[in-house]
Amino acid sequence: MHIRLREYELKLKHAFTISRGSRDKVHNVIVELTEGKHTGLGEATENPYYHIDTGKINTDLLGIEELLKDHYFTTPEKLWQEVAPLLNQNPFALCALDEAAHDLYGKIHQKPLYKLWKLDVSKAPLSNYTLGIDEVDVMIEKMKQTPWPLYKIKLGNEHDLEIIKALRNETDAIFRVDANGGWSADQCIRFSEEFKPLGVEFIEQPLHADARLEEKTEAFKHSKLPLIADESCILEEDVAECKPFFHGVNIKLMKCGGITPALRMVREAKTLGLKVMVGCMTESSVGISAIAQLAPLLDYIDMDGAMLLSNDPAEGVGLSNGKILFSEKAGTGAVLH
Repeated sequence: MHIRLREYELKLKHAFTISRGSRDKVHNVIVELTEGKHTGLGEATENPYYHIDTGKINTDLLGIEELLKDHYFTTPEKLWQEVAPLLNQNPFALCALDEAAHDLYGKIHQKPLYKLWKLDVSKAPLSNYTLGIDEVDVMIEKMKQTPWPLYKIKLGNEHDLEIIKALRNETDAIFRVDANGGWSADQCIRFSEEFKPLGVEFIEQPLHADARLEEKTEAFKHSKLPLIADESCILEEDVAECKPFFHGVNIKLMKCGGITPALRMVREAKTLGLKVMVGCMTESSVGISAIAQLAPLLDYIDMDGAMLLSNDPAEGVGLSNGKILFSEKAGTGAVLH
């Protein structure tokens, strides 16, 4: 197998702000993995919070180039088992490689992944559309520009309640809120009481991942809304650890190391009785198309990343009013322009 890396600067249509900061562009790496006449695509994004940049992604992937040349490709899972120990400090790079391997596998077998997995796409949930933190009138305008049945609203400042009340006056859509670890347990409990009658479905990552045990226990015990882990659920071993403090988990392929471990995490979460969501980062249609393949297995999905870009370098699985538009192309369905 041969690997090729392409680096892209992806520009956001609007500056995107969460409780940790703001940005208007991101640098991503697209992986091309070729075996014979077929090439699979995967994606990794830089992320300062997890200390990942494109330099590290490129270096770590090129570091296993010789291994890949000697690898006899049969399944993505076997490749993942071989390379995971070498990329265990960089799950973002591992994710891109695993996505590319799955795309390659689908192309070799001439079917979309969801068909190879025998999944019923009619069971796929709607995807939310994300609104970053901003002035209330700006958030309202963004919502009007993209009418959607389901919004994820980033919170984590002193205007959180004001924002939700103002947005609720403009739409009957379902709301999900994501504090990105920006609240205390007391805030989580208070906001859950205020938000429940305002049509909020759940709260994502209210407390910092390193919050004290007592804080996490208090929030879980007294929240009037379900709590979904994000930053608290990174790797496979985190799923069971989330059970005492959350009602569900948001699995991100980039954080856990790709489709292969994500599928295992989905199964474990369901076994534990947790709701399961898969989310995205700032990704092009390459990464989003990979995420979409898991949709029929999920309770919730957040795959609007490519919609937020002004220069998506690819096309693939799309969204229309929240509904996932699956591709009939083999693999993940992603194609570079």
